[in-house]
Amino acid sequence: MFSKLSGSKLLTAAALVIAFTVSSCGLIPSQAESSINSVNVDESRLAIKGYDPVAYFTEAKPVQGSSQFTAEHLGATYYFSSAQHQSLFEGNPNKYAPQYGGYCAFGVSKEYKFDIDPEAWAVVDDKLYLNLNKKVQARWVPNKDELIVDADAIWTQIVDKPVTEL
Repeated sequence: MFSKLSGSKLLTAAALVIAFTVSSCGLIPSQAESSINSVNVDESRLAIKGYDPVAYFTEAKPVQGSSQFTAEHLGATYYFSSAQHQSLFEGNPNKYAPQYGGYCAFGVSKEYKFDIDPEAWAVVDDKLYLNLNKKVQARWVPNKDELIVDADAIWTQIVDKPVTEL
């Protein structure tokens, strides 16, 4: 089956197979149990694995947040590394919250909701995009403009669907 695929399509297929395998092996069961399907959260409804969404913009790097500084948005709890970041988020959560509810941007472009690695990220046109891992990120970056257009269109169709239905 894979012998007829071009190099680019083979890598895309392989990335999706790996991501699907990881998600179906129970390594991220919290997604399936979440009652809020539009946001990628853990069992305690924590988004971005506790990383500070504002830091991606202000410090240009992932920074672990603290339970001392929190905010709620769309049923998810976000952690921040400072009161200033918390305040910035509360003033404009749509600016700082990750696109596609914090699901993998590459996965959404292929009609899937995959978990993310907070270290696999990009800010594009002042929007935060997260990906499954750094390997998927490396596939996403060269084609990000096209994949963002695809994901934007697909997200409206899958936003409320549980991970288990995709």
